[in-house]
Amino acid sequence: MKLTNQSEVPVYTISGSNTARPLPEWLARRRKRSLKDDPEYANRVELLQDFEFEEASQCIRASEDGEWVMSTGTYKPQIHTHYLPQLSLSWARHTVALNTTFRLLSSDYSKSLHLQSDRSLEFHTPSGCHYTTRLPRYGRDLLYDRQSTEALVPAVGVNADGMGEVFRLNLELGRYMRSFEVDVGGDDFTSSGGGALQGGINTGAVNTGAIAEDSHGLLAFGTTVGTVELWDSRAKGRAGVLLPPTQVGPEDARSEITALEFQRSGLTLGTGSSNGLIHLYDLRSPIPLLKKDQGYGFPIHTLTFLQSSSATRDATMEPKILSADKRIIKIWDPRDGTPWTSVEPAVDINSVAWCKDSGMILTANEGRQQHSFFIPQLGPAPKWCSFLDNLVEEMAEDPNDPNAFTSTQAGAVYDNFKFLTVPQLRTLNLEHLIGRTNLLRPYMHGYFVAQRLYEEARLITNPYIWEEERAKRVKEKIDKERESRIRGKKKAAVKVNKKLAEKLLNAEEKNERRRAKRVLERGGDEEMVEAPTATPSEASGVLGDTRFTKLFEDEDFAVDENSFEFRLINPSTGPETAERKERGLTAVEQEAVDDVPNSSSDGSDSESEQEKPVKAKSSGKISSADYKRTKRPPPRMQVSSSTNASSARDRSFGSRAQNMKSKQKPSRRGGVVGEQEMVFAPQSKKRNTEPAVQYDKNTSFRAKERRSASGNTFRKM
Repeated sequence: MKLTNQSEVPVYTISGSNTARPLPEWLARRRKRSLKDDPEYANRVELLQDFEFEEASQCIRASEDGEWVMSTGTYKPQIHTHYLPQLSLSWARHTVALNTTFRLLSSDYSKSLHLQSDRSLEFHTPSGCHYTTRLPRYGRDLLYDRQSTEALVPAVGVNADGMGEVFRLNLELGRYMRSFEVDVGGDDFTSSGGGALQGGINTGAVNTGAIAEDSHGLLAFGTTVGTVELWDSRAKGRAGVLLPPTQVGPEDARSEITALEFQRSGLTLGTGSSNGLIHLYDLRSPIPLLKKDQGYGFPIHTLTFLQSSSATRDATMEPKILSADKRIIKIWDPRDGTPWTSVEPAVDINSVAWCKDSGMILTANEGRQQHSFFIPQLGPAPKWCSFLDNLVEEMAEDPNDPNAFTSTQAGAVYDNFKFLTVPQLRTLNLEHLIGRTNLLRPYMHGYFVAQRLYEEARLITNPYIWEEERAKRVKEKIDKERESRIRGKKKAAVKVNKKLAEKLLNAEEKNERRRAKRVLERGGDEEMVEAPTATPSEASGVLGDTRFTKLFEDEDFAVDENSFEFRLINPSTGPETAERKERGLTAVEQEAVDDVPNSSSDGSDSESEQEKPVKAKSSGKISSADYKRTKRPPPRMQVSSSTNASSARDRSFGSRAQNMKSKQKPSRRGGVVGEQEMVFAPQSKKRNTEPAVQYDKNTSFRAKERRSASGNTFRKM
């Protein structure tokens, strides 16, 4: 995103090249590796997919529903239609001749009428070109009258009577009607061979037209002699003629009318001339109200009143006019002509489209890439590119940035703001302020609204909100007092087993709290008064029962939490002073102990008993020097036959299991009278007392002195 700020209003260039001719594709592919380090190329924003043409674009228009954008371009002549919610190119279609201009006949892209440069009209639908018809003469502009369903084509040249014509094609009847005859100055008498009838060099023509759709429905046609003729479509007659303003000097060239636009009210008419001058007229007066110079002297091809889609939003928005020639786009105040902001791309501009109720401007230009500009102060970003608002807010978050989004509130973007969704704004009657003030900042699926504005709007919407809030707080306070009065507060006043008493009190308090809430939900505490009196044992539980009095008074009934029986019942509440089991040796440490000479389990019991205490005192770590001094022999299979309980651990799991069978568990000492201890140990039905069978080394697999590939140790037992 490139920021330009010729005035106090910043303009963000979202897409579009800075040069008239982009690099060739083969050269761009070669430079892609070098462009990855370019910060401007890395931070680019691709707004729409393939928003470009091979050579240049001619005309661009946005649909009424705001979801489609159609544009035409060269070369080869083609039509592109973008689906805005998906930011993608929906379809592209080639045509036979170049497109001069076109109109969308429906609220979306499904019906469009195209004026071609080969003197033809083409009707396009989603399936393709539906119908083509020829025009008597070349057309300059294209209009569509919704009241009479007629396509109006201002044409070049004159008829046999020396009058210019506006062709009328009735789309309901499917035939041409009688044309509107407009005075364009007659024949020039300079073209040879009667070329004036088809449009000679200096032949008069009807350049452009406009329709006041939202008001009286008059038709306005601008001519090459500088006049504007107003026609009534109902009477099919001329309603008036607006003469051009007087020329400054006799040598000044004749100015032609190249752009026309009606305001919503229908009383103000804007005209753009071929010498770059713009006049605003009140239809009740022939004298222009305002004269504005575009500055470069090029013909004005676009003139648009920036009006919102509804009259309520238009009332809260300052009036602005967008005027454009091939060099610059200017937005200014129609009341006094004060410039507001301007956009001057590096390429020539052919057409400009404004997305209604937003700050997005799209252009068709003489470069390969089509341009898109975003002006945050003109309006919010459209729904299909709402992420631009967040990008702009982040770029304007620095209070020291001279190109901030708002110079007065740059540092405090979200201070004292409340987030509201669109339905909530509609409830507070604030929907008409969307995109009209900085007090509503778009974010995700809603808006941040200034806290003061939110409080005032809520008070205006519901004047009794203070009384309702006060009654709500009083009710909460009363309910809290009633709940405490019903439930009460108890303490455990016991001599012994205090933890058990507190546990019982907590359970009883939870039951009373649930019971009190059920009473309050039913409407009051009258049930507590009318309820029958409960017995002490039922009212106080175990603590109030006389049968369990000695449990909390006599020290003989104190619970010993360090006892073995208490730990069996409460395994998670064992005493903190319990002795921890000493950590045994790891497999590496035990192997190091077994590898020391005279410590093998094959030796006598006395030797093992003498060696173990000595090794137990060692640190259990083996250094490289000690490991070399031991002169460890090569590894071989050893089977431990020792069954002594104090012998060293065996390496294999089979020998360990064999030792476990011969061990006898020590008998436990008696405890409390009446104690019974049960042990479940799986034993085989018959003990194997026969000596182990000796297998032949040549035939037995298990007797071979090598490690088995199987990981199942039980097969070797």
